[in-house]
Amino acid sequence: MGAAGSSALARFVLLAHPRPGWLGVAALGLTAVALGAVAWRRAWPTRSRRLLQQVGTVAQLWIYPVKSCKGVPVSEAECTAMGLRSGNLRDRFWLVVNEEGNMVTARQEPRMVLISLTCDGDTLTLSAAYTKDLLLPIKTPTTNAVHKCRVHGLEIEGRDCGEPAAQWITSFLKSQPYRLVHFEPHMRPRHPHQIADLFRPKDQIAYSDTSPFLILSEASLADLNSRLEKKVKATNFRPNIVISGCDVYAEDSWDELLIGDVELKRVKACSRCILTTVDPDTGVMSRKEPLETLKSYRQCDPSERKLYGKSPLFGQYFVLENPGTIKVGDPVYLLGQ
Repeated sequence: MGAAGSSALARFVLLAHPRPGWLGVAALGLTAVALGAVAWRRAWPTRSRRLLQQVGTVAQLWIYPVKSCKGVPVSEAECTAMGLRSGNLRDRFWLVVNEEGNMVTARQEPRMVLISLTCDGDTLTLSAAYTKDLLLPIKTPTTNAVHKCRVHGLEIEGRDCGEPAAQWITSFLKSQPYRLVHFEPHMRPRHPHQIADLFRPKDQIAYSDTSPFLILSEASLADLNSRLEKKVKATNFRPNIVISGCDVYAEDSWDELLIGDVELKRVKACSRCILTTVDPDTGVMSRKEPLETLKSYRQCDPSERKLYGKSPLFGQYFVLENPGTIKVGDPVYLLGQ
């Protein structure tokens, strides 16, 4: 029992001895109430005892079904341990690989950002401008080969989506032979703990770079754009959750968030690379902005140089504490102690 509860009980017990009988009964009753209050307070869920401070509102939700390809905006999504899910679409559950099984991203093939994968019922659609759509079954045939792939040095499996998908992507990118693979639930996930030890051993991802959730605020994006000649979009940075109504770079200090029933815990900042210089509307890589501007004012603390190097920081990585569904318009609360 806490100090306040013990003090209250002591006062109630002291009242019981010198007073008339009816006061003793009253004191016992009050003691029972006090004990009940303490027990009830202990029985509260942990979250109910913690301070909640609204820090913003969910403005956008994005799922990127194919790593490095076009994002799909959704109005609501399920938050799972491996990222956002909307129906059969899951975040970074499809991957383009070369013939050796190595991942291929917009760092090597900038025009990948023009490819979209959407889902309607049991059918997946691969589409891009000036290219005929390709329809694929949502369930990849189990007779298709399973490839060993590599994403940032870690091995992970993926089931081949078939020759038509491979030919479609290869034809669009006009580079070298590529294949499309799909991560299936029974396959062994990657563990970001092997990339950065700030993650927990239980954290897991499919084909994402490092983390299942990336959060960015509209205020931070607006601040960056105020420094740029040519404005950029949130999709340059490929966040999953965009927050409105908060201060500039407020996300840097959010440790734990509550959105609906979903609890998210911040792990580390997102260090930025040349992929941010790919225009999501044209697929053209400038190799300079917004990366150069970010480098001028978004460097890490010298004590964190081993973790981030000289890459600028923009957006924050989160992992799941409690699953649930979130929607555009949901209030975002900071969980206090």
